[in-house]
Formats: sequence, C-alpha cells, structure tokens
Amino acid sequence: MTTTKSCMIKPAWTPATIGLMVLGFVVFWPLGLAMLAYILWGDRFEGMARDARNQWRASPLKGAFDNMSSSTGYARTGNVAFDEYRERELKRLEEERAKIDAMRTEFDDFLRELRRARDQEEFDRFMHNRGRNTGGEGAPA
Repeated sequence: MTTTKSCMIKPAWTPATIGLMVLGFVVFWPLGLAMLAYILWGDRFEGMARDARNQWRASPLKGAFDNMSSSTGYARTGNVAFDEYRERELKRLEEERAKIDAMRTEFDDFLRELRRARDQEEFDRFMHNRGRNTGGEGAPA
C-alpha cells in the first residue's frame, strides 16, 4: 500500500474553499486573503519555498549572516588593529554599563527606603492623631 501526500482541502475553487474564504473575510479579513492566496497559488507553494531556499543558499548575504554569528556578534573586519580596538571599547562600554546598572540598583534601594520612611512617618502621625481624637472627644466634625 502506497501513501500519497494529500490534504483535506485542495487549493482549488471548491465549495469548501470558497466557504472558508468567505468565513475568513467575515471573521478577520487577512484570513480571507490568505485563503484566497491558497486557492490561487497553493499548488505552487512547495516549489516557491524550494526556490526561495535555493536562492538563499546561493546569496552572498547568507555568508555575511553566518559570519555575524560569532561569539561577539560582530564579524571580523580583517584589520587586526581595528578589531582589537573595537573589542577593547566594547569591553569598556560593558563595564560602564555594569557600573550604571549598579548605581541604578542603589538608587532604587534608596528610593524604596525613602518611601518606607515616609510611609512610617505618615502612619505614626495617623496613630498619634487617632489617639487624640478618640481620647474623650466625639468624632471630628
């Protein structure tokens, strides 16, 4: 028994595909547009995908993207002096960023402590005023 590659909905003008296309336009118009594209060009999608892969493999951009996937994220230029300078500068910038992140954390801690102290002061004032108001007098007017 041989198996063939098939799908339930063929890319053709059938009642099912037309119904799905109309339903797609009613629900969300890009779905209807996608179904229309499938009806018109669905039988060519496999060939188009294969052609796109072949073109990408032959493209000079593929090599550039492959070179950029090194550990630093930057491709070597071929100029050793420039590459070393860039690495030093990137390291310096990373250290500076770490310092700024540490300062930010310290400042956030300072603000948190400041808010806590302000909240404590407001709570203490509330408790002090509450004690005076309930100490024999009626409710404030």
